[in-house]
Amino acid sequence: METLERIQPNRQVMAFIIMVFLSQARLEPIRYSVLEETESSSFEAHLAKDLGLGIRELAARSARVVSDDDKQRLQLDRQTGDLLLREKLDREELCGPIEPCVLHFQVFLETPVQFFEGELSIQDINDHSPVFPTKEMLLKIPENSQPGTIFPLKLAQDLDVGSNGLQKYTISPNSHFHILTRNHSEGKKYPDLVQDKVLDREEQSEFSLTLMALDGGSPPRSGTITLQILIMDVNDNAPEFVQTPYEVQVLENSPIDSPVLSVLARDADAGNFGSVSYGFFQASDEIKQTFSLNEVTGEIRLTKKLDFEQIKSYHVEIEATDGGGLSGKGTVVIEVVDVNDNAPELTMSSLTSFISENAPETVVAIFRIRDRDSGDNGKMICSIPDYLPFILKPTFKNFYTLVTESPLDRETRSEYNITITVTDMGTPRLKTEHNITVLVSDVNDNAPAFTQTSYTLFVRENNSPALHIGSVSATDRDAGANAQVTYSLLPPQDPQLPLASLVSINADNGQLFALRALDYEALRVLEFGVGAADRGSPALSSQALVRVLVLDANDNSPFVLYPLQNGSAPCTELVPRAAEPGYLVSKVVAVDGDSGQNAWLSYQLLKATEPGLFSVWAHNGEVRTARLLSERDAAKHRLLVLVKDNGEPPLSASVTLHVLLVDGFSQPYLPLPEAAADAAQADQLTVYLVIALASVSSLFLFSVLAFLAVRLCKRGRRASLGGCSVPEGHFPGHLVDVSGSGTLSQSYQYEVCLTGDPGTGEFKFLKPIFPNLLVQDTEREIKDNPNCRNSFVFG
Repeated sequence: METLERIQPNRQVMAFIIMVFLSQARLEPIRYSVLEETESSSFEAHLAKDLGLGIRELAARSARVVSDDDKQRLQLDRQTGDLLLREKLDREELCGPIEPCVLHFQVFLETPVQFFEGELSIQDINDHSPVFPTKEMLLKIPENSQPGTIFPLKLAQDLDVGSNGLQKYTISPNSHFHILTRNHSEGKKYPDLVQDKVLDREEQSEFSLTLMALDGGSPPRSGTITLQILIMDVNDNAPEFVQTPYEVQVLENSPIDSPVLSVLARDADAGNFGSVSYGFFQASDEIKQTFSLNEVTGEIRLTKKLDFEQIKSYHVEIEATDGGGLSGKGTVVIEVVDVNDNAPELTMSSLTSFISENAPETVVAIFRIRDRDSGDNGKMICSIPDYLPFILKPTFKNFYTLVTESPLDRETRSEYNITITVTDMGTPRLKTEHNITVLVSDVNDNAPAFTQTSYTLFVRENNSPALHIGSVSATDRDAGANAQVTYSLLPPQDPQLPLASLVSINADNGQLFALRALDYEALRVLEFGVGAADRGSPALSSQALVRVLVLDANDNSPFVLYPLQNGSAPCTELVPRAAEPGYLVSKVVAVDGDSGQNAWLSYQLLKATEPGLFSVWAHNGEVRTARLLSERDAAKHRLLVLVKDNGEPPLSASVTLHVLLVDGFSQPYLPLPEAAADAAQADQLTVYLVIALASVSSLFLFSVLAFLAVRLCKRGRRASLGGCSVPEGHFPGHLVDVSGSGTLSQSYQYEVCLTGDPGTGEFKFLKPIFPNLLVQDTEREIKDNPNCRNSFVFG
């Protein structure tokens, strides 16, 4: 019958084990027999054949043989599948008088776990002769003893059992006595001496006979003892015990010399014939070593520690003898009471120290528990701590299997120290703890993880090649090769982007390098992906976005758009002498290829023919009259204007303006003296220069517009080029709206359009918005001037 109790809250397994048969176990045990004293390593049986298993399967499943006791007397030859003896077996040593003598063993296999129960019956051989406790025995018989009187004699001991054990007694031939062999309830055979005829002490006062004990072996063995019989004078009454049998219980942990009980026998005779002395009758060596008997008082005391697991009870025969030689027999039954003096035992049969993470239910250990006590003292509870992801499963009889409850995660915990506790139910409770360590081996189940999903790096343009611009970093929670991270650049989304020639990454540490000098004006933002892969199998990887922002450097000088500096005859600005102070003469228009403060331009009048007559506004480049003009002022003026950016160090460009003072636009315009000689040649050259300049300007404008359109489309931040914004605070309000006076007498507005990135202050284009008024006579006068065909017309 199977008994299994489980305490769920603590996942403890109550092992009230009598027999546990699970589906892995064979119901009927395999039975073999062997003669005792058979040589070791001798063949016993074809175990593989009897189990219905192949020899290779036995080896593959780590088959082994385990005996119930600690000493392994059997072994399994995995090469042949044979069951062999490990040593000679002595039946008397293993089982003593118990018959039959059966050695229980188990065969268990792993992956999957499977048990088979076996029994080996040890057959007795006649290797022991009957032995009497002494070489001589003295018997005193009163002369008035009647024929038919029976006198018990000391029995012989034969360690063999069955037919090889003691069978009968014989006595040497004589005329007064014969031997009667009597069977005891315990299976022992006792010799009784039977008187055949009347004794006469005066005729024969003693007899010397030989008592022989014979076993039933073939050939039989025997043992002898000399029986000395003394014929005594008449003693009418033999001692009699007041109680028989005596029964007493003694705790197995009783101290030495503690009293067990006292026996009492009475003799009705008087005098010496009525005095009684006590002694053991036919006591074994074990009884003599364990107990002592006071000859006078009949008190039995303990002389040796008791062990319930070895001997559970003692049957002691007590002989009370009076002074006349008559004796009476009494029996004392001493039962040893078990106390909880044996802690549970745990024997590990199989242990796995390394378990792969993420593995399903895995067998960690197979072990057996045992308690040598009995009753509640022998009942056991087997448990492990609740917080561990392991469970105990009863497997077969008192075998348990420790398995994982769920897949383990090495990154959460890489090592488990498991304490298996076996506690009995005795009082006080005793327990045994067994510690095992389980290491979780790594599986590549974690991809490298970047510390950031995206990285933003900054590098100033015109950098030196192989410049370290930053690093990316990724970590992997795995271990060993599974945690070694290798970095790489991912293919760019834009196949036209030569990423491999722009940046590189160190595969070991993730450091990024710029391979060549970057140009802000050509490439302002570089976006690309980086990958981090481990060295597991299969390898796992992750990605991150790197955004490199190129910082502008002041490497572009201002470029003057107007007036044109094409090397041809300069254009002359006409100013009426009646112009009021602040009259707008012209406007210097310039741009800077840089951005931000590097593109903020300021204007300065470096040199003038007549200082103080003209001034240049620093923020918008407008050239205006500083005072009223007079007749004394020269008609021709040359102004040198410096255009400077706000970079560090600042870069600059200069432009020359020619101003001609006239009395009015109806006054015929005469060419300058130094240009008169080359007027004819300049006309033809001017045409070519105008065509070339228009072509270059158109191409440049188209390139700028195309570049801006591509950039805006990529970012998705602008729908068209018309949306322009001016960051508040970058330019004062008076730099945008300009009112003028003089002959042109018109207001000018300049629309400044910045890049899509607020704060850079970069000009995309500068467009003057002219009013719809036309001064016809001004147009006619300018047309009459052949040197002003390339001039800008304001107003």
